[in-house]
Amino acid sequence: MYKIKMPIVLVFIIFTSYLSAQEPSEMAKKEAAYYEIVDVPIPKGVELEVGGLTFTDDDKLGVTTRRGELWVIDKPYSQKPEYSRFAHGLHEALGVTYRDNSFYLTQRGELSRLFDHDGDGKADEYRTIYSWPLSGNYHDYAYGPKFLDNGDMLVTLNLSWVNHGASLVKWRGWMLKITPDGEMEPIATGLRSPSGFNINKDGDVFYTENQGDWVGSGRMTHLEKGDFAGNPEGLRWSSDPLSPIDLKQDVIDESLGLSLYEYSKKIPALKAPAIWFPHTILGIATSDILYETTGNKFGPFDGQMLIGDQGHSKITRVFMEKVNGVYQGAAFAFREGFSSGVLRLIWGSDNSMFVGMTSRGWASTGKKSFGLQRLKWTGKTPFEIKTMKAQDDGFILEFTKPVNKKQASDLAMYKLNTFTYNYTHEYGSDIVDRQTAMIHEATVSEDGLSVRLKIHGMRLGYIHQIEIPTLKSTSGDLLLHNTGYYTLNEVPGGKLNSPSMTMVAKSDKKVVQPKRTNKMPESWNGKIDEKLDIGTKPGLKYDVEEVRIKRRSKVALTFNNNDDMLHNLVITEKGVASVDEVGKLALSLGLEGADYNYVPDSDLVLYHTGILKPISTETIYVTMPETPGEYWIVCTFPGHSAVMRAKLIVE
Repeated sequence: MYKIKMPIVLVFIIFTSYLSAQEPSEMAKKEAAYYEIVDVPIPKGVELEVGGLTFTDDDKLGVTTRRGELWVIDKPYSQKPEYSRFAHGLHEALGVTYRDNSFYLTQRGELSRLFDHDGDGKADEYRTIYSWPLSGNYHDYAYGPKFLDNGDMLVTLNLSWVNHGASLVKWRGWMLKITPDGEMEPIATGLRSPSGFNINKDGDVFYTENQGDWVGSGRMTHLEKGDFAGNPEGLRWSSDPLSPIDLKQDVIDESLGLSLYEYSKKIPALKAPAIWFPHTILGIATSDILYETTGNKFGPFDGQMLIGDQGHSKITRVFMEKVNGVYQGAAFAFREGFSSGVLRLIWGSDNSMFVGMTSRGWASTGKKSFGLQRLKWTGKTPFEIKTMKAQDDGFILEFTKPVNKKQASDLAMYKLNTFTYNYTHEYGSDIVDRQTAMIHEATVSEDGLSVRLKIHGMRLGYIHQIEIPTLKSTSGDLLLHNTGYYTLNEVPGGKLNSPSMTMVAKSDKKVVQPKRTNKMPESWNGKIDEKLDIGTKPGLKYDVEEVRIKRRSKVALTFNNNDDMLHNLVITEKGVASVDEVGKLALSLGLEGADYNYVPDSDLVLYHTGILKPISTETIYVTMPETPGEYWIVCTFPGHSAVMRAKLIVE
């Protein structure tokens, strides 16, 4: 235990907009009619890269930052909030909570408690509750704590990154339970990047995971003591006497070619996700979990879950149910258009949601490097699929408004696909084993608020994508978000009674992309004018900002993805408008995006590579344009195109 006296810091009263506003998407404009985003002003000079949010007993907002500070914001609901720095010198605090008149937070190497004994608004004691080893790796993040009812705390520890996730020191990739007196108990492992976790009203714990090695797409898992969530690196410590699991790393055999759900049937300790978030569609970097506990004072979704996404600067909504003791449910788009990468969510006393954001090194569609905003319900109810409940032969859809009964009973209104992801050490997974299911019957309830769908082709362990693009309410509204994604692990009664669709061919199509030129054209006669190597840098950047090449040059262009995430390299036509449009078209590819390497079939695209996994390389053969000018090099993986660009100047 040691004490630090903090210097007095003046409360800032001058506020600034530190980066220019961005134009909202068409969807964000529609969503704004129901949920309004309001900036919480940040003083000039305060780098509020939010890592954690919590409220004090007197309704002040505590904010920890990635730069190692803890700010306390008085009047956070106003346009003149007052900031005071409670603590600094912390080590990237990515979580905080307030209890017993003090702040509890995680730093990279410890769970800490901060006291203000003399009541001057500054921490004067920094107490270590429990510490864990550090490897020195940049990826050694730590998150939490969350309090259990008995006063114990949960924290989660990120894996290190050494061209793959690695547990370099003890308990990396684990969830730990720690008592206020510093007694530690490992709870579960198999975690990769567990930045978000929360506890429901029944005391059940859920955590969110980002796509990566052994993680085909973003997902949410119900964690219980002794669970293994899928990434084998944490099993390095399963022989420790404290470990609640005795599974060993070498047991995992990816050569079987199974999905995570299928593999969980072979290894009881392996826990299949309760929810999958299809990658690039419902986000790319899943973050915080917030339960809707306002009692319908935030709209019609009481009791549901709201999930942040750092990479896409958005929030997803989840309806969760428990079937045969197993959690599962449906995910829907909810609100996009936040100013930076959404990392933390918390309710204010006025039933608005505070959204804490950061993007440094973790680039996001929101252009600002950090931010604090509030999401307020306008009082208007959107027409939405409110819930999606599994039956043994279909689903029951509940809506927020009565539907047009004639339309809703028309089977042509609905489109249903099923798909999954591979369970492999590779970084992420393409959508695999996609099949079309058939809506066999649609029965509308008397009040028009629900539709019972009978389906042929449901499959356990698969994501079920339902699309209803033209259905209207009785008042003529189209669904604000017309697509849902249900993760089906169980059905009521335990037996699936949906006839199979074995006659339907799998849609794992092979797409020919002529602008992906991996072979030297015969017309070059084996001669190359220039060789060009382009790599990546952290923070969604190529390692060049500008390239100059003579027109008509024959170039062997090698793209080296030495980053820890997926990227491609696309050469587009002249002008910023061209590269912006290509980025939008790539995002609109949806489920088919991976088939096309997230490169749209557009005349604006001149050449491109495929999607490259981390630490991989591809060479393409490019004939530079005839017309000189400023062309662009861009990564069109969804969410990357806004920032990952370089100029290609043809001379």
